[in-house]
Amino acid sequence: MNSDNRNVILAVVLSMFVLFGWQFFIAGPQLEQAQRQAEIRAAQEAQTENLALPRTGTEAEADAAPEVGAAPVFADRDSALAATGRVSIQTADLEGSINLVGARIDDLELKQYRETVDPDSPIIALLKPAGLPDAYFIEQGWAAAAGSSIALPNGQSEWTLEGEAGTLTAQSPVTLRYDNGEGLVFRRTFAVDEHYLFTVTQTVENQGTGDVALFPYSRVVRHGDPKVQNFFIQHEGPIGVLGANNYVARKYHDLQNERQVDFSSTTGWLGIADKYWATAVLPAPGTGINARFAYTLTGGTNVYQSNYVETQPVIVPAGGSVSHEAYVFAGAKEDQVIASYQDRYGFDRLELLIDWGWFHFFTKPMHWLLVTLYGLLGNFGLAILAVTVIVKALFFPLANRSYASMAAMRRVQPEMKAIQERLKDDRAAQQQAMMELYKKEKINPLSGCWPVLIQIPVFFALYTVIFISLEMRHAPFFGWIRDLAAPDPTNIFTLFGLIPWDPTMVPILGSFLHLGVWPVVMGITMWVQMRLNPPPPDPTQAMIFNWMPVIFTFMLGTFPAGLVIYWAWNNLLSIVQQWVIMKRHGVEVNLLGNIVDSLRRKPKTNEAAKS
Repeated sequence: MNSDNRNVILAVVLSMFVLFGWQFFIAGPQLEQAQRQAEIRAAQEAQTENLALPRTGTEAEADAAPEVGAAPVFADRDSALAATGRVSIQTADLEGSINLVGARIDDLELKQYRETVDPDSPIIALLKPAGLPDAYFIEQGWAAAAGSSIALPNGQSEWTLEGEAGTLTAQSPVTLRYDNGEGLVFRRTFAVDEHYLFTVTQTVENQGTGDVALFPYSRVVRHGDPKVQNFFIQHEGPIGVLGANNYVARKYHDLQNERQVDFSSTTGWLGIADKYWATAVLPAPGTGINARFAYTLTGGTNVYQSNYVETQPVIVPAGGSVSHEAYVFAGAKEDQVIASYQDRYGFDRLELLIDWGWFHFFTKPMHWLLVTLYGLLGNFGLAILAVTVIVKALFFPLANRSYASMAAMRRVQPEMKAIQERLKDDRAAQQQAMMELYKKEKINPLSGCWPVLIQIPVFFALYTVIFISLEMRHAPFFGWIRDLAAPDPTNIFTLFGLIPWDPTMVPILGSFLHLGVWPVVMGITMWVQMRLNPPPPDPTQAMIFNWMPVIFTFMLGTFPAGLVIYWAWNNLLSIVQQWVIMKRHGVEVNLLGNIVDSLRRKPKTNEAAKS
């Protein structure tokens, strides 16, 4: 690979990491700080809840839901739970309760996941009741046609438990009842499977003398601004798959600007996605809906909604009853579980709850390979090392040709220098002579670029998997690495904990002052790999090659430890591979000499001395 091509490749790769670094070092921390301030402000100012779902524009001109009155404000979660009657939820994966006020699912915890790697840390709380600054709940209901005066249950309606079952389990559904006092009796039956899918069956009994037309609706409501990674490879926020509109997503700040986004006469599902968790409301597959993403500022609190109203009314005949079934997903974004729901129920592209990124055709196989190797090796860190070896083996023929071409270029380097010296005043003739030399020696000057180019998609796919994969969350390696999805917790700037201070709090430079052991190992292996070749004669190129490992070391300092381990291991394998291939082609690899030369202070040229 000649110097021009090499510089282009380095510029592309370095640009990618500059973008990554900007997100992690600058944009990410600033956004997190702004979000924390917004949460504090929201908690101080939140007073009321006014979460009416506005008119959806159906042909029947149905309102999406009735107005909801003011809700009390609670000091903490326990106070909110104690304020109303509840029906307990207990399964192998979930625990929580259904609120008898509003018949909402507004209290849900994920029993298999904890907030930190500490086994005694709290389990993940997904849903929280209204009245808290970070309330998050799911609600089903009925909307009447525009102009109708039918009394319908809303978020303040008090329901009663019907039957003997007092706890919702995977084996025993529960039914709630509400009588509007005007001839309509509403029942809402909740069933849940062994994981995260609720089946909600709404029944309306009409004891009146006239038929009643009602429109089923479902919504996910979230208060406050959740902490997000805000990284471009994964979406966090309102999300859905809406028929011909395909995959639709809005970030929280985008929805604040748009206020409301409607998708009329469509199909599909919608909800809100976090990095590892998600909620979704799902009508029966193929059902026509009017969908909406909405944002309101209520009592100083940002409120986000994903909701739908079915386009066809349910007609409840006089003296009869009608039942309607819909679904709710609330839980962890486990790939196999979500895929099973998609296959079993026919939900349209539910797999997109997990954002596999732009290169999903490469990322999903990478995820499958990692999970499969984990099943064999019992450790995701070892699985990453094994994936690296497999990738190296798959691309060995290409790498072999690349390194062979580089070795050949090393052999003809004296001739190349002679051509450059002889034709230094005639650039065109110099290039022509070079091409003739390449042809004579059967050298492809571009082949040396392939080892670098191959690594880019592999790196990006593996980064995506480590970043978004739930299986990688809190997955340990060995020693001090207890979470491969988090940065190396050690820091050389604290002498690995001996100095009791947090250098990351230093203004401006703080984000650069977290550098663990594995990033340093990665930097060293990268530097050694670059020493396999003599230092470039051009001073600018030499400076770039000397400083690039240092820049990458600091950039990867806050990257997931799993990715840094991959990069260090890949560098080590590349060193061995390149050494063996170049030796086989008769090229002397003076690694120690090259290292010494790179460290030796270069004497000033006459021109530099004169200046």
